[in-house]
Amino acid sequence: MRKILIPTDFSENAMNAIEFAVELFKYERSDFYIMHTYQDDIYADKVLLDKESVEKVTMQASEASLKKLSSTLSKIKAFSPNPRHNYKLVSTNNLLIDEADKVVIKHNIDIIIMGTKGITNSKKRIFGTNTLQVLKYVQCPVLAIPANYKYTQPKHILFPTNYIIPYKRRELKLLCEMVSPYRAVIDMLYVSKSEKLSRRQEDNKAFIKEELCKNSINFKIVKSRNIINSIYKYIKENYIDMLVMVNTRQSFLESLLFKPTIDELSLYLDIPFLVLQNMRRNQF
Repeated sequence: MRKILIPTDFSENAMNAIEFAVELFKYERSDFYIMHTYQDDIYADKVLLDKESVEKVTMQASEASLKKLSSTLSKIKAFSPNPRHNYKLVSTNNLLIDEADKVVIKHNIDIIIMGTKGITNSKKRIFGTNTLQVLKYVQCPVLAIPANYKYTQPKHILFPTNYIIPYKRRELKLLCEMVSPYRAVIDMLYVSKSEKLSRRQEDNKAFIKEELCKNSINFKIVKSRNIINSIYKYIKENYIDMLVMVNTRQSFLESLLFKPTIDELSLYLDIPFLVLQNMRRNQF
């Protein structure tokens, strides 16, 4: 049973991510946790808080959240009446990051799927604040779906790597099983000035090949020092359907996602972006 967490703020981008998720996993028996956290909503309207008690505003936010979640579920079942899929609604007075982490651990979630941007939909950034926080802090694979991206079967996938950072067997298995029904081709891209791999890199390469054995894999090397531009160029020239990277402390992905220079980068993704984690999950 696949377990998928989908945070929503009831925006069009969030619904688009939900539609993508149910289509992507249409062949698998899956539990979808549709989650809305409303703590930010409670404190957003200072005028209302001045007039009403926190308890009353909290109750109103809770009722609105449950009503919108119920409406969202009706929409899902209307466009995807899939008997393989079960849905669980999560409405809570909490922050998105805290609740996502809690749900991931409690229910042993396999993957989080969400839009790259939320209701604010800023055009100045690749990722919205909430998505960025989930990518950085929640220890679970995250698949970010760009705004207005229409579902396309993931048949050609780009997985840049330096073969140095470690990999989790569970997460490579997730990628393998997620795209194998579509007979996907996975291009492992090594951007470097040198083609020679160390023993450690060779071992990690062999591990990847073993874990992704259900898919066709191409091992590619691009001689360059500019990783960002190399990835961007590869995506555009090879009609890539999905980008996969591994998040680890002090990794290239971390610097790409979380440094202030992100808005200046040339890598403006318009395809789904799967971020795998190599950090150990916390326990209660």
